[in-house]
Amino acid sequence: MRILHYCQHVLGMGHFFRSLEIDKALRDHEVTLVTGGMPVGASLPPHVRHEELPPLMMDKDFSRFVCMGGYEPGEIDPEKELDRIRTNRANRLLTIVEQVRPHIFLVELFPFGRKQFGFELLPVLERARNGEFGAMKCLCSLRDILVEKDNQEAYENRVLSILNPLFHGVLVHTDPHVVRLEETFARTADIAVPVLDTGYVTPLPEKEKEYGAAFRNTQNLSGDMPYIVASAGSGSVGYDLLKATILASCELASSLPHRLQVFTGPFMDQLQKNLLKQAAKDVSHIALDEFTDNFMQYLCAADLSVSMAGYNTTMNLLAAGTYGLVQPFDQNREQRMRSERLAARGALSVLEQEDLAPSTLAARMRDALQRKDRPAPVQVDLNGAQRTAAFIEQLFAPAEPRNAQRHAGGRA
Repeated sequence: MRILHYCQHVLGMGHFFRSLEIDKALRDHEVTLVTGGMPVGASLPPHVRHEELPPLMMDKDFSRFVCMGGYEPGEIDPEKELDRIRTNRANRLLTIVEQVRPHIFLVELFPFGRKQFGFELLPVLERARNGEFGAMKCLCSLRDILVEKDNQEAYENRVLSILNPLFHGVLVHTDPHVVRLEETFARTADIAVPVLDTGYVTPLPEKEKEYGAAFRNTQNLSGDMPYIVASAGSGSVGYDLLKATILASCELASSLPHRLQVFTGPFMDQLQKNLLKQAAKDVSHIALDEFTDNFMQYLCAADLSVSMAGYNTTMNLLAAGTYGLVQPFDQNREQRMRSERLAARGALSVLEQEDLAPSTLAARMRDALQRKDRPAPVQVDLNGAQRTAAFIEQLFAPAEPRNAQRHAGGRA
């Protein structure tokens, strides 16, 4: 099967890595991953071909496009440059689709999000409806929680006007025992195509403790030395949390010796990276790096994680069986809603802004490391990548009509 997977990350890189994990599960097929954000230095498996559109990102308010060309102020007309990039991207995406002629066009988030990228997606979807690319099926790959809108009714009407005529199914990467799509999209019942709950998407280390123990040996960690991993995802946000964690670690070290590994994320502002390096300078128990391809190894080895509360990092914590202190990015409800649901299950604990005072955070870290009443591993469905691959392979078998009854793994 030929699969074309479109993923546009606009601020962080969680969307990219969630999409990549799904593509890894599609190992028996030809996958073309199309991205259009800031380049991410990640290794791709041999069955995945990567096509990069001219990069576009968005500002932190998700209100306008940001060109990634590194232009000096006054060097170009921003609107003309954006028009040029949009035209080039739309033409390039159409060319890729025509060349690949995929059986499946898997679109991350749109039309539930990425409205601004309709300029390149709608022409493909409309031509697919007209049969111009053969028997191509269009699927939406969707995160568990949608962000709130100023005019929710108009938003849901727009989504349905695109989804129902142009798509063949929605794959929601959630465990419905934690969050259900209808909680953040009230008109789920009006979706006319199958809606399938896949489980959460994350890498799955087969034997977390053995995996972590082996990695601790490579880091020269004694069996009883507490190991803390602090991270901020892409680093687009999270500087304050990492700075606070470094200062808290320095305060904690005298009474509770430990090791701290900090990952800034590749998109963090260079000045902020430099300030973190300065804060950790000459502190022997703290290591600071920008990024790692082996993040799950670090988490499996860790006794505690301190991080932002993004989808990917949170699910990585559950897969590794590592307790976390997480700070939600409160620009919208997504990270806080998920974090509070999981905190109620004992999987992690939520950090508020006032908890970032070094002495307060040091106490929270100490308490987390010394917990006596550690609950059993939280039972959350983390098989989202594998089940997504299975749904793609099975849902639209030739004998099954387009309006087939919704899959038993999804909704009645």
